[in-house]
Formats: sequence, C-alpha cells, structure tokens
Amino acid sequence: MIDSIKAQLAPTGVLRAGINMSNFLLVNSKTSTGEPAGVSPDMAQAIANRLGVELQLVPYKGPGEVADGAATHQWDIANIAAEAERAKTITFSPAYCEIQATYLLPADSSIKTIADVDRAGIKISVKQRAAYDLWLTQNLRSATLVRSASMDDSFSLFVEQSLDVLAGLRPRLLDDAKNLPGSRVMDESFTAVQQSIGCLPGNVEAADFLSKFVAESIANGFVAELIEKHGVVGKLSIASPVSA
Repeated sequence: MIDSIKAQLAPTGVLRAGINMSNFLLVNSKTSTGEPAGVSPDMAQAIANRLGVELQLVPYKGPGEVADGAATHQWDIANIAAEAERAKTITFSPAYCEIQATYLLPADSSIKTIADVDRAGIKISVKQRAAYDLWLTQNLRSATLVRSASMDDSFSLFVEQSLDVLAGLRPRLLDDAKNLPGSRVMDESFTAVQQSIGCLPGNVEAADFLSKFVAESIANGFVAELIEKHGVVGKLSIASPVSA
C-alpha cells in the first residue's frame, strides 16, 4: 500500500510541497539555511518522513498561485485552505487547523454586526484570491469587494480610499488596528479559513492517506505541538477531529 501511495505523492522520489508564503501564521520564520519554517512546512516534513522520502518545499507568493500550480503538476501536495473553487482542481484532506476571518472597521463606522456589512454601497477591501476573498465572493449579495494584491496593499487601500471595511484574518487585523487609532476589529467572524493538505485529483489512495494523516495528527496532539512550537497559540485553532 505504501508503495502505491509513494507512487502517487512522490513519483520522482521527492515529495514536492506547495507552500503559501503569505500565510504569516503557518509560515512565520526561516531555518538556519533560509528555508521556510512554521506549522505548514513541518506538516509537509512529517508527511515526507512517513513516506520515507526527501522533502522539497515549493514556495508561492499567495494561495492563488499555489492553486494554479495544480494545472501543471508543480507540486505533489499543497498546504492551503480548502475552498469550493479550489476543490475543482485539488482534492483536499479535512482541515487540521483554522483561522478566524472577520472585519476591521474605521473609527467612525456605524456598522454593528456582520450582517450590516452586506449592504448596497458598502465597500470591502480584501486581498485577492485569499480564502476569505473566495468565501466573500460566493456569499455576499450587496456589498462590493475591492481587491488588492497583498494584505499590506489591502490595508493601505482601506485607509487611503476611506473604504468601509477591511476583511482579513483576525490576528493580522488586530495588528492593523494598532496602526489606525479608533478602529476596531469585530468580535464576530464571518468564516473560519480552514487549512488543509491537497493532492492532485484521481490519486485516491494518496487522498485517503492524507485524510488519515490529518486525523491522526490532530488526535495524537501533533498539530497542537506545532502550534505551540511556532508561537501561534491563540492565533491558530485546531480543527475539529475527523474520523480516520
């Protein structure tokens, strides 16, 4: 069984793992040799160890670029958030951790609840192709999304154009709020961005292996250990356990 899984996940003898470098909670430092370090790279390394193969990290600027890599088989596994649009070309495991996504409001905002945001005339600054952008695209009915290339750009646009709302991951928004006197991060969250491990469609045995690996990693405390190791306790949450 393991040989067939290795043939699907590491056909070249090396496990190539697509890593989203823009997720500052999952990739938050570097090794002594300059390689990306964090929860996401460590999860990839654990999978490589289980398969008995070397790991090659394939870094991307953002999750959209990671997802695009599926079309040309640039990676064997991809550590990004599972979303319906991405699931058209990637087979995802259940989530191993999640990050709350919410809104930052300017000091003079009259918005009180999450529901208040989805109104005609409301403009929301958002990082394009982030998992929460995909969720908002699918679920908003009246508000307008104003997209930027990066989280820094979306904050700048929010301030410079006096937009109504800035969408983002709660930990990042809490930091942004420190640079905008009087602003506030909403207590409610509009979604939780769930981080999963993806593989190419059609690799049935590989997908089953990854699902079981995630379930085991949650159950035996490995994910919790990584969250503590990389100093993101209270920022990343462990996803609900799944059946192996």
